[in-house]
Amino acid sequence: MLKKISVNQLTTGMFIHALEGTWISHPFWRTKFLIKDDTTLARLRDSGVAECWIDIEQGDDVAAEAAARSPTLDQAGDAGTQAAPTPGPPGPRSSIAEELERAAALRARSTETMREMFQQARLGDAIEPSACAPLVNDVVESINRNRDALVSLVRLKSADEYTYMHSVAVCALMVSLGRQLGFDEDQCREAGTAGMLHDLGKAAMPMQVLNKPGKLTPEEFDVIKQHPLRGFEMLQAANAVSEPVMDVCRHHHERIDGTGYPDCLPVERISVLARMGAICDVYDAVTSDRPYKAGWDPAHAIAQMASWKGHFDAALFQAFVKSVGIYPTGSLVRMSSGLLAVVMEQNPAALTKPQVKLFYSTKAGLPIKPRLLDLASTHCRDQIEARESPENWQFTYLSELWAGELAAQR
Repeated sequence: MLKKISVNQLTTGMFIHALEGTWISHPFWRTKFLIKDDTTLARLRDSGVAECWIDIEQGDDVAAEAAARSPTLDQAGDAGTQAAPTPGPPGPRSSIAEELERAAALRARSTETMREMFQQARLGDAIEPSACAPLVNDVVESINRNRDALVSLVRLKSADEYTYMHSVAVCALMVSLGRQLGFDEDQCREAGTAGMLHDLGKAAMPMQVLNKPGKLTPEEFDVIKQHPLRGFEMLQAANAVSEPVMDVCRHHHERIDGTGYPDCLPVERISVLARMGAICDVYDAVTSDRPYKAGWDPAHAIAQMASWKGHFDAALFQAFVKSVGIYPTGSLVRMSSGLLAVVMEQNPAALTKPQVKLFYSTKAGLPIKPRLLDLASTHCRDQIEARESPENWQFTYLSELWAGELAAQR
């Protein structure tokens, strides 16, 4: 089990799993080691690093009185494991309408940057991961202003930009999840950087396999399964990102039941960030339209992922649901009144009571004039009865209902 503690709480005999901050912020070339002597302990306390993760299964735990003050994250992956995430500081909140315009501009800039980086990698040129840093900062700021806007908007992507937009989407989801877990600004930036660069290895994959409009053969899948390792090697050669970022690139397809790839890691060897990356990567993949299939409705994706045993860390997945909502923005839902609505914005204090836009009467079988309804309002008598499948209704304008004209800019 991993436990996050202050560096001042460290003692000899503890096993360091990770140091907070980037690799340039501390003097240790590796971040997983046993504290064997007072000299190493002194270097840790003088390093300038404020917090770290210890593995109490490989080393000593903190004293009982100190443990009471230290947040923990059980990484056993058991279904009954419960996380106790504390969201980060909310700051001044913007409405989703206000943030969507800024999010659209950020989406465009980020996609172009990732397109150029992937092109450099395909040509065999040296990549410059530092080009992502300003964009990741902007992502963190956008999530701070409104968690729903960018996370929801980047889900809308065309087939030809999927690879690049997927990187931006996972970046936003990682930052949002980090906020839910109580990460500070530096931790959120590191999580976002890991998300932005997690699929870089796909630049080394054959285009005919990467863009195949159909199911891969076993041989083709074996090729694709090499992309985490290839991306890790690219980042290692660039020598410009932290060890945790490289770890996410290599291990975001590992599973807590040990059946993932490329290393088939057992649960205790999969880092927190890699477990986060696994969740964010899959969520964006299954909710995105691809040449060979339509993306799942967000609420359906959450329900399906929750049913997959052995894939994800249960505690982190619970935190992820809190970060995107039980009914994420853009979900189609049926109300108890018989009206259909699209989810517009989350209510962090009541996940089952988001703001929705009513637009269709199932009783009359006709559209109605769209109107907003805040389900958390004390005067509201309607409530969500169930999620609905957009395919069953064949609505062609669902995205426009919540994203407006920005939905067409893809």
